[in-house]
Amino acid sequence: MSSAVEAAPLCFKINGSCYRTLHPFGVQLTIYVVCALGMLLTVLGNLLVIISIFHFKILHTPTNFLLLSLALADLLLGLTVLPFSTIRSVESCWYFGDAFCRFHTFLDTVFCLASIFHLCFISIDRHCAICDPLRYTTKFTVRVAGVYVVVGWGVPVLYTSIFLYSKRVEESLGQFLQDMPCVGSCQLLFNKLWGWINFPLFFFPCLIMVGLYVKIFIVANQASQADKQCQSEKMKAAKTLGIAVGIYLLCWLPFTVDTMVDSLLDFITPPVVFDVLIWFAYFNSACNPLIYVFSYHWFRKAVKLIWRGKGLIDCFINTVCMYVCMYYHKINSF
Repeated sequence: MSSAVEAAPLCFKINGSCYRTLHPFGVQLTIYVVCALGMLLTVLGNLLVIISIFHFKILHTPTNFLLLSLALADLLLGLTVLPFSTIRSVESCWYFGDAFCRFHTFLDTVFCLASIFHLCFISIDRHCAICDPLRYTTKFTVRVAGVYVVVGWGVPVLYTSIFLYSKRVEESLGQFLQDMPCVGSCQLLFNKLWGWINFPLFFFPCLIMVGLYVKIFIVANQASQADKQCQSEKMKAAKTLGIAVGIYLLCWLPFTVDTMVDSLLDFITPPVVFDVLIWFAYFNSACNPLIYVFSYHWFRKAVKLIWRGKGLIDCFINTVCMYVCMYYHKINSF
């Protein structure tokens, strides 16, 4: 009977190559299937969100623009990052070169951070809607949502670009930078620094979301007992945000803590454990559509209309064509 992990050959037939971990065919196939299902769930769920918001004008609200931007980040993660991460996790080798490894790490970090930032901004939006409903429509406008979207994308892109592509930073942090241990590895980490730099990017959005959830929950409990409908709606919003915070912590906390511990203990985490933790973090992008979108009845209704109509693909094509025609008509009108 073969063991779960057998003796490993080299990833490449050259000196300094990484070792490849061989799994029995059944185990390897199972991992590929699980990762493929995760990618499919991430792509289809977020694609459905994007199509719903684009297709139905009634959903063109500031809050939904945030949800649209969040879905775009998660969709791009599923399309551009997860396929290569799947091969790396299963084969334990990176076959796509050092330059693409850096670019893949860039996309991975940008999309994950953009998703985290958008989750934080959505929590702020829900807090304003529930705790200050009378002034919500004047405080949270399309312009404010646009600022949140720009910040939610701009900060991750700027941060990641500096630490992955800035020669000056690479030279000044040379003593902290851990080079790739062997050819065929794609683990770009800043030894004793990377984990501590990334920690605030996880901790502060998490702290904001937890604080807002607690405040929303208190406001919901203090709602007038005479207005049962208002109290029920506030409690539902509080539960939705609570579930979102809980899943966010479940997905990201293990990976973040492990990164910090590794930065202190010279990266002792086995590659298999690291892959499991990073896929837990990826899983948050598959959960976001279920939490933030399908908990709202108007999105559920939009999804039903799409599936009962011409189908998802036809609806997507028609939506794209509609916006292309609108843009072409606007250009010609000048």
